[in-house]
Parts: sequence; structure tokens; C-alpha cells
Amino acid sequence: MSGQGAWQLLPLGPTGLGNSPYQSLSSFAGNPLLISLDALITEGWLSEEEIPLTRHVAELSEDRVNYVAVGELKRSALALAFERFPSRAHDQQTAFARFCEEEADWLDDFSLFMALKEEHGGASWDSWEPGARYREPAALSAWGEVLRHRAQEHRFYQYLFFRQWRQLRDHAKENKVTIIGDMPIFVAFDGADVWAHPDLFFLDNRLSPTVVAGVPPDYFSETGQLWGNPLYRWDRMAEDGYDWWIKRLKKSLELVDIVRLDHFRAFEAYWEVPASETTAESGRWVKGPGEKLLETLQRALGRLPLIAEDLGLITPEVEALRDAFGQPGMKVLHFAFGDTASNPYLPHNHVPNCVVYTGTHDNDTTLGWFTSLNADERRVIERYLGHDSVDICWDLIRLAFSSVADTAIVPVQDLLCLGSESRMNTPGTPEGNWEWRLRPGALTLELARRLKRTTALYGRLNTPPHVRLRDLTDEDSPLQAS
Repeated sequence: MSGQGAWQLLPLGPTGLGNSPYQSLSSFAGNPLLISLDALITEGWLSEEEIPLTRHVAELSEDRVNYVAVGELKRSALALAFERFPSRAHDQQTAFARFCEEEADWLDDFSLFMALKEEHGGASWDSWEPGARYREPAALSAWGEVLRHRAQEHRFYQYLFFRQWRQLRDHAKENKVTIIGDMPIFVAFDGADVWAHPDLFFLDNRLSPTVVAGVPPDYFSETGQLWGNPLYRWDRMAEDGYDWWIKRLKKSLELVDIVRLDHFRAFEAYWEVPASETTAESGRWVKGPGEKLLETLQRALGRLPLIAEDLGLITPEVEALRDAFGQPGMKVLHFAFGDTASNPYLPHNHVPNCVVYTGTHDNDTTLGWFTSLNADERRVIERYLGHDSVDICWDLIRLAFSSVADTAIVPVQDLLCLGSESRMNTPGTPEGNWEWRLRPGALTLELARRLKRTTALYGRLNTPPHVRLRDLTDEDSPLQAS
């Protein structure tokens, strides 16, 4: 309806600390909170009457997600579906068994991890009893028997997630929509990845991180960003041919068509901070695996459909690594103004092999960003636009769409011209992030038509691929006022 050909998402894994999709409990699992209860009702797994509380809680706030309440009620509904699963048709039982067998390499560890985490009251795995913490074979075997039912329940949730997601992806393919996913380069400490593979990370004898990830002071923070993720032992990963990374990227590409690789620059060099530090200021740059890893991934998986998130402090070495594998970088219009005409984020400096954004999930919304600027900063932008800024959100959308960049992405908050109250994430702040939600009915037919007109005007219409302006109806004509 709106003529769009790509849909970009945040990471799809189960969220951990701070409800952040970049602090996932697993690099392979899907988030059960994304399972559609409406679809389960349609398929007869649940009835409308059995989940009224879930619907009620979802309506408590149209703008913010209450993760605790929604999580508790959604899990209760999914638990009910699990208890009924043994009575489902034989073909569904077979499909579930096949899923568990095919995904066992990561699913067995993840399901036991989740069961153990619940058994320990949600505590971080490094505080569990020693047998489970150190993965002693006898202890894991005993826990596996005790928690067999609960672990199977988590396998079932993953079965539902992947089943529904594949249906959604098939629908996107039918409509020629490319799904762009997002892969955090680092993983959360309190997750199944580190618990199951502690030898792949810098941990001490008590399995606590010795060094952690972050970035030095930059645009987003004067003291840098201390992410706290454990850092990889790239030397050990190289010993088995980067097997974990091959499996991780392969799994991501089963869910999406293109992967935005968050913090791409860490492949060339990453910011290492002692785990005892409270800010990211006292860190150092350490060389990453570079071409060796990317060449290995390419040999294993073929052409790498990646978008390199190359924002922040980018060196010529990072650009060379990106370009050696033909990966498009990112251009963010919020970073374009205020210095010189050679700023690489200004549209006249873009190159075709890039993705242009008005802003990202780490930026304020375009309206919030523009409102925060002083009068002189706004005048610079208006001079570049060639007119005043009464419609700044769509001004930047038009700048993005008119760029020579092969792909242009617009956060939905900017399509709706929302302010700072709708910002998704403020880097360096621990609370209040990842809670914004799209109001039901916000994406109107009128908005779709406006977006389609603008998209067609700049030759980016999804279908048909080569639209002649004179062939458009009056209703869709990009020459109508947008």
C-alpha cells in the first residue's frame, strides 16, 4: 500500500538486562514476547476468554510497554498452550520433535539455561550453585532430569516463535519486502552463550569477566559507553574455524534477508575496558579478527548480506575492511550538519553502496533532535534545505529518499512526526529505554499514501520496479502535494 521494499527490525532475541535487545539471553533464540496470541487463538491453541487479562494489560498504556506485567501474563497464556500441546495433532507433534532435533546444538543449552535461571529466582548464572555454574557433567545431568518439563516448555516457546516468524517472513517474501535484521556484535554476560561457552570469553577462574566492551567518549556520551559485555577470545575462536560465529550468522539469516552488524568497527579493533572500571574512559584499542573472520564466514555462507554499522570513531582501517567485502555503511542525517560541506553524512557526499537513515534507534526522533538545536544550528539546516523547517520530519525523509544511497530507512517515529517522548533509546542511560510502542491505528491510509507519493517521486517504489510518473493515478501521483 505504501510501496516500501524493506523493513528493518531491532534484534529478535529474548531481552535481558534493561529489556534491551542488545543484552539478549541468547544469540540464537527468539523472544517469546513476540509470539502472537491472536494467531494461537485463530489456530485453536487458546480461546479469547482465556486471555482477557493479557489484552487488558496491553491496553493500559498505548505508548509504553509494561514488560513485567505483559511478560507475566503472556507467559501464563503460553504455558497453557504448552500444557495442551500433547493433545495436538500428530503432525504438529512430529514437527515439534523435528524442530528440537534440528536446533539441538543451541536449543538444549538455552532451554536448560532458562529452566535453571527460573529455578534460581532469575539470578545471574555466575551466582548459581557450583555444579550448574561450572557446567559439571554430573550436575548438568541431574539438573536436566529435575527440570526436564520446564526445559521442554522453553523448547516449545521457541518452536512457536520460529514457526510464526517463518510464516511472517514468507508473507514478506510474497510481497517482495526485504527484512533487515540486527545482530549485536557482543553478547550479554548473563546469557546462554557465555554460560554454555565460557572458554570463548575473557573470564577469570570464578567465571567473572576480566575485561568488558564499550566505546570511548563520543557524540553520545562524554565518558564513553560502558556496555559491560564480556569480550571474545578471538584466538580460541580461530582454533575451531570460528564455528560459533558461522552458526550464529547462519541462524540470523534464517530469520532475515540482510543483517545489520552492530558495531562493525570492532571486527577491526574494539575498545577493551577493565571490568573493574565504572566508565569507559580508561580503555584501550585491541585488534579484532578482521579479514580472517569475514573470509571464513564468506567461505562458509557465501556472499555476506550485511550492513556495516560504521558510526562513531571510524578509522581508514575500518573503512578498508568494510569496503574489502563490499558491505554498505550507514549515513545518518542527524550527524550531517554543523561542520563543513565535506561532512560524509550530507546527502551530496553519499555513495550508492550505503544505507541512509534520518536517525536510528540510538538517536532522538527527528522532531526531538531538531527542537533541541539552537537557532544558528537550525538555520544551517534550513539553508541546506532551501526553505524553512515547518515540516522537518518529512524534509529529512525527502533528503534521505533523494540520496544516491541504494537504500533509505526511516524510523516509524519520524513518519509520524513524534517528539522526544517517543525516543527508543538513550545510550548510556540504564532505564526508560526500549519501551516505546506504536499506537494501534497510527499507520493510517492517509500516511501510507503520503509515503507512497514521496517514495515514487524519488524512484524508490517497491512495485512495480520502474514506475513512470504519468502512469500513476491522481490518488497516487507523487506530483500531488505531500
